[in-house]
Amino acid sequence: MSVEIPAPVPVDSVAEWSDEVDVLVLGAGMAGVSAALEAARAGARVLVVDKGGPGTCTTAMAGGHFYLGGGTAVQQATGFEDTPTEMATYLQAVSPDADPAKIQAYCEDSPEHFDWLEGLGFEFERSYYPEKAVVQPGTQGLMYTGSEKAWPYAEQARPAPRGHKVPVPGDTGGAAMVVSLAVERLTELGVEVRYDTGATALVTDGERVVGATWRRFTEQGAIRARAVVIAAGGFVMNQEMIDFYAPRLQALVAKGMPLGNSHDDGLGIRLGVSVGGLLEHMEGAFFTAPFYPPGRHVFGIVVNAEGRRIVNEDGYHSRTASAVFEQPGQTGYLILDSETIGEPYYHLTPLIDGWDTIEEMEAGLGIPAGNLQATLASYNEHAARGEDPEHHKAKEWLTPLDKGPWGAFDLSPGKAFYAGFTLGGLRVSIDGEVLDGSGDPVPGVYSVGAGASNIALDGAGYSSGTQLGEASYFGRRAGRHAAARTR
Repeated sequence: MSVEIPAPVPVDSVAEWSDEVDVLVLGAGMAGVSAALEAARAGARVLVVDKGGPGTCTTAMAGGHFYLGGGTAVQQATGFEDTPTEMATYLQAVSPDADPAKIQAYCEDSPEHFDWLEGLGFEFERSYYPEKAVVQPGTQGLMYTGSEKAWPYAEQARPAPRGHKVPVPGDTGGAAMVVSLAVERLTELGVEVRYDTGATALVTDGERVVGATWRRFTEQGAIRARAVVIAAGGFVMNQEMIDFYAPRLQALVAKGMPLGNSHDDGLGIRLGVSVGGLLEHMEGAFFTAPFYPPGRHVFGIVVNAEGRRIVNEDGYHSRTASAVFEQPGQTGYLILDSETIGEPYYHLTPLIDGWDTIEEMEAGLGIPAGNLQATLASYNEHAARGEDPEHHKAKEWLTPLDKGPWGAFDLSPGKAFYAGFTLGGLRVSIDGEVLDGSGDPVPGVYSVGAGASNIALDGAGYSSGTQLGEASYFGRRAGRHAAARTR
């Protein structure tokens, strides 16, 4: 099996150019508009083309979390102390395969990047949401959106909330507002964002990328550029690429919901490969079916088909999901008693039944007799003392589960409804330059956003807001670098 790679177009075969610019950006999502804005502010002539229409980027589906820290204005206003060093220590711990130089730069520049985002024309609310949730229900500006307070990371770096939410209530819409504001700033600078215009191939002059061909309905042409920034998304909508690179997502595509727009077909990644770009961490994936809120569900325990606990339940929801996906048969259950069970907010994990005894629950779930009884007996004994020697769940989430009847939510994919997206992509430098197999930049081409491999490499170490944060931050770096190279 192979993946189709569009062949580059030799510059000598281009009869005429529809446009000639310094920097051509392929994609008008968070990464693309950030790159375009910085390139234009640096004096470059910039054009943005996007295969979809206004507001159709995958960014528009996001809840609006940006993972920021190191002492932002919101952190300071709400009384949380954070430093770039603590932030970097945490990110390196949850994403050990990420380039330390990228993490360090991202964290050191985070307060400035926060200011840049607000400079687009909005303000993060100077408020904190303390509950265990996937996203703030209102417009609160800050909450914990990762595993910062969970073992083992809380022992490695001082916890601090870093999920900065755009002041739009609800689960989605905030990120779309940020992109819309960035497009307004581009318009003020005279930069055109040309929608319904998709790139089809890169144009090359020897080893250098010098533009891209495009198609818009029945029209087609070629744009000459001194630098091309690929910001065309991930590959969660490409079944062939999923099967080849990220088979863990096959169950998600078959039985869940890919989080992406119809143009997340991996074309940007394949364009980079067509000119010698190297891929990395393509197996990385984010998938989740949150069982909280309500927060009290975190008091429960997650067990596999054998009735054994598999994770500390107070970690980030995609970390729990990753643990379930690693189990034999990808089977997992959240066990709760009458004091801890509640109405799920998202209704993604079905309630199987209720049982008056643990023995009945074992039989109902198909767990070998005695296994779940032993697991609960051990857990309850230690939880009563505020301890969890097996998985180190934080004391604030420990309580004996000994008040029947008991219930179980099914976390198994195909029973629970999972959603997710791809994380791997083109290997890039800290400034977004596409790198070849020797680690050298491919002249004239950059990659940012979901099609580039930067910090977020696997769902088990993900924190909400990382993808929007790194898309905008590394997008900015690529835009500045591309503009400088064109002068």
